[in-house]
Amino acid sequence: MRVLVTGGAGFIASNLVDRLLAEGCDVDAIDDLSSGSLGNLADARAPRSRKFMFHRMDVCSPQIVDHVAHRAPEVIFHLAAQPGVRPSLAKPAFDAQVNILGTLNVCEAARVGRTRKIVFAGSGGTIYGVPESVPVKESHPQHPTSPYGVSKKAAVDYLFYYREVHGLEYTVLALANVYGPRQDPHGEAGVVAIFAGALLAGKSPTIYGDGKQTRDYVFVDDVVDAFVRATEKGGGLLMNIGTGVETSVLELYDVMARITGFREDARFAPERPGELLRSALDPGRAAIHLGWKPWTSLQDGLARTLEWHGAHRA
Repeated sequence: MRVLVTGGAGFIASNLVDRLLAEGCDVDAIDDLSSGSLGNLADARAPRSRKFMFHRMDVCSPQIVDHVAHRAPEVIFHLAAQPGVRPSLAKPAFDAQVNILGTLNVCEAARVGRTRKIVFAGSGGTIYGVPESVPVKESHPQHPTSPYGVSKKAAVDYLFYYREVHGLEYTVLALANVYGPRQDPHGEAGVVAIFAGALLAGKSPTIYGDGKQTRDYVFVDDVVDAFVRATEKGGGLLMNIGTGVETSVLELYDVMARITGFREDARFAPERPGELLRSALDPGRAAIHLGWKPWTSLQDGLARTLEWHGAHRA
């Protein structure tokens, strides 16, 4: 099967590329390299890999329509995005350009190229807004409180339209807080990677607010498995991909400090705007329709992540 991965040089997408190649797929990846890194695709681009092609391309570019028509992927995994809440607050128009117009461009390319399905990386942490109860189910009202959440919600509406009118199948995976190898410790998002970079450098990381805010941390390998399962399952559905477990930032820091042997206290700074106090996703629907469940414990996942960051600090 030929597949296309947008944002293919990014953290989650590059891990997905490796898994798809291991499954025997012919994989095309596109990325404008504004935040992704070709280093993430080192294994995929190795000389022995003849089933992989990389194309430097912006999902907002008209080129993508011609590219998809020419390459004719059966499935598109759409992960290219402006990925952060805080950047969306500063530049909402740019967020909409990438996340809404970019997704619309990918949908139109899929229609022209007769792609069978789009598997979309949604945002379980933002599309629901302030949760009425935790863990959040997919039936929860969607009232996002950031431009990023709004753009991710709008993208799903376009996917619904293309399915109803053009017969283009889709599955939306509403992701919790994904962490693991290849996440950028210098990026805007990804507290695990940011903490890892600081702790391994012998520095106290900064916790914003009181540290009692909770998130649902899910390991990247588990997330990639959900994407692969969605290739053939979950048509027309939005499904939460998380653990259903709340972990506070303070608890996260304690576990990571213990693994690294770091004995100093974290630094604290004022709470940042747009941050939810609680977040966790109920993954029950994914268990039913994808046969998916998270299997990596937070302790094991953090240990593997810190090991990777330690080996790649240079």
